[in-house]
Amino acid sequence: MNSFIDHLIVGLCKLLARLPFWVLNGLSDIFYVLLYYVVRYRRKIVFTNLKKSFPEKSPEEIKIIARKFYHHLSDLGIETLKFSHMTEKEINDRIKLNNLEIFEEYYQRGKSAILLGMHHNNWEWGLYFQHEIKAQFLVVYDPVRNNKVLEQFLLNSRERFGAKSVVVNHSVRTALALNQAERPSVLLLLADQTSPASSQLWTTFLNQETALFAGPMKIAVKTNQPVLFFHIRKVGRSRYEAFIYKLIENPSEVEPVEIMMAYVRKMEEIIRSEPEYWLWSHRRWKHKRPANIELHEREAKTIKH
Repeated sequence: MNSFIDHLIVGLCKLLARLPFWVLNGLSDIFYVLLYYVVRYRRKIVFTNLKKSFPEKSPEEIKIIARKFYHHLSDLGIETLKFSHMTEKEINDRIKLNNLEIFEEYYQRGKSAILLGMHHNNWEWGLYFQHEIKAQFLVVYDPVRNNKVLEQFLLNSRERFGAKSVVVNHSVRTALALNQAERPSVLLLLADQTSPASSQLWTTFLNQETALFAGPMKIAVKTNQPVLFFHIRKVGRSRYEAFIYKLIENPSEVEPVEIMMAYVRKMEEIIRSEPEYWLWSHRRWKHKRPANIELHEREAKTIKH
């Protein structure tokens, strides 16, 4: 029975992906009303996250950001499904890729790179970079729980232009192995999700003590691969621009923790400028820092108890 329902859900997703954007936008408006006003999807989590992240904002300002977030979340769901059926022309019309010369620079030097991204705007459409670059794009992902059919649908969509998916638990091992490969690679990591309670790396992010994933730092230190930052900016409904920035050129020349501090600073700068487009519905601050773990300052120094 579960298998039948899973296949039914994926079949519906494929059907929706074939609809034109003007129809999908109308459906998204309906989904927004359902999510925010009827189902009230994770509203307590969203409002708590926003209030703690922006204590200087009034209740009305928080409410405005929340409503915009839910509307964007509805668009994002539709856009993710649509991507599986979009033609190259449709994608080129709706997302502009900038700074591709950075990838070419490292490719010509035979050097792989680490690309840090975030759950802001439409990160899924950023996978179209693989269509435009020579390096092998590797996308780290967390498996879909209890629905292998949906997971395969998403993987097929993400890999349709040649990118390869890597399960998060295998990311470090895969990156180290491919660092020795003939074809340079670009490892995309969205490291702004909730880190394990056992994390040893903590800092202040959006006014809250936050655990960080150490994986990107470990890979950069072991391979000395340049660390880049990936940002997508919304320029219209279902229209985006993607940018690549150099974050840490030579990881061996900085303190390891500075890699993650630079990442946190860049993320916070973007989120503060466009808060409605970050994924506020996740419980990123559900863990508390243990008393024996140091809190790193943003300049990579540490505060000791």
